[in-house]
Amino acid sequence: MNSLKTTLIWLTLFSIAMGYLETSVVVYLRELYYPDGFDFPLTPIQPSIAITEFWREVATLVMLWGIGTLTGRNKTEKFAFFLYSFAVWDIFYYVFLKVLLGWPASLFTWDILFLIPVPWVGPVLAPCLVSFTMILLTVAVVYLHEKGYRTQITWKEWSFLLAGSFIIIFSFIWDYLQYVEKWGGVTKLWTISSQNSLFMEAPQYIPQQFDWWLFWIGECVLLLAIGLYVKRIVSQPLNKPSKMASPGPVYSGNFADYLDGL
Repeated sequence: MNSLKTTLIWLTLFSIAMGYLETSVVVYLRELYYPDGFDFPLTPIQPSIAITEFWREVATLVMLWGIGTLTGRNKTEKFAFFLYSFAVWDIFYYVFLKVLLGWPASLFTWDILFLIPVPWVGPVLAPCLVSFTMILLTVAVVYLHEKGYRTQITWKEWSFLLAGSFIIIFSFIWDYLQYVEKWGGVTKLWTISSQNSLFMEAPQYIPQQFDWWLFWIGECVLLLAIGLYVKRIVSQPLNKPSKMASPGPVYSGNFADYLDGL
């Protein structure tokens, strides 16, 4: 248990540090592109910077996946620690933005969340809720593993987790895709091979309405997956270490005593 506690402490510190690095990059970008403070519509970003930002996000995911893989004791825990690192990183990213820039003004302030595969937008509260859901799954996996249960995730549970994730992602990209389709067509969306500036396809885009219904459907599917996972695990017998076979009686020189021990 002490080893697990140490692992979780360092995992948390690593993720908080990554959150600060993420915040520092955004501070620099906002100084360059939003000197009067970040707001919509989005300022176009030239291709060289956009490509750098795209691959920086990919590198961030690789680092978070890597730390989960290095610290987890089995496949399920590796995945859970990746989610935990992602969640802590994301939450403290906003904590440090608030400390350094006084932003966001509230949890309902709109933000550009991600660029892969297309821009994600939504109120700050939404990704924070997803992060707490990730932490909930991690707590369930670690607790059940420490109790001695087999913690593998079944295909049925994976299906629910993936479905909930895709629904939430769709809630983040839906408003932006609707705008681009209306004014330029999705074929004009920026890609890493594009010669156009990032956000050029939507120079006047201002978020109108976040689809909270769609988001909450995705969240409920994720919570259902976690609930099904925990219910299935606790209904199974604990993993008990196999008992060593008894070595049997040892011959001590007295044949009668030896026969009595058989």
